[in-house]
Amino acid sequence: MYNILLVEDDTALAMGIEYTLKNENFAVDTANSINSAQGAIANKKYDLIILDVMLPDGSGYDLCQKIRAKLNTPIIFLTACDEEVNVVLGLDMGGDDYITKPFRVRELVSRIKAVLRRHNIPTVKQANKITSGNIKIQPMESRVKKNGKDISLTPAEYKLLLIFINHPKQVLTRDILIQTLWDIDESFVDDNTLSVYIRRLREKLEDDPAYPRYIITVRGFGYRWDQDIMGD
Repeated sequence: MYNILLVEDDTALAMGIEYTLKNENFAVDTANSINSAQGAIANKKYDLIILDVMLPDGSGYDLCQKIRAKLNTPIIFLTACDEEVNVVLGLDMGGDDYITKPFRVRELVSRIKAVLRRHNIPTVKQANKITSGNIKIQPMESRVKKNGKDISLTPAEYKLLLIFINHPKQVLTRDILIQTLWDIDESFVDDNTLSVYIRRLREKLEDDPAYPRYIITVRGFGYRWDQDIMGD
């Protein structure tokens, strides 16, 4: 059973979401503020956090940043604004998905299950350590290092990295990457999300993201991991 923290100050909406998720066999705790959410997170490990953007004591974006400084727990934002700048901001802050209000609770359930599946990705088992340039991956520990220093990746970023690592020197189309990262049949998938993940991953892995040597753009086709892979 997955443990979910729902951070939402709209009591009626929170009750409806909690009722539905419990019927889906999720264990659900609720919090109506940043302060109460931080208390819950400090005392319990959660498999996923549903986070409203507008809370009475601050912004859900700020709470997301604080969570990301310590944890890689998947986060789904609830927001009343679907403008691209807000979506990109949420993803840049470390969110794994977003859903705009009003929404159907069944759609939220579908999003939750998709994010949990992406988070529980299979690791590369053929090597204890994988080296590519100055990047080292320890699959058994889900750790990534650059020049010997740990890099913090979100679950989606880590999965995207593994996709590239498993297909070195191969051109992967945007459609293939999207279908692998997200559920193929989900209508909410878009190119913008992939672009954000590619950019964030480059910022963390590349010495100069403007001139990448790992994740190369192949114009009109997609992307290619352009370095050799060695496994121990």
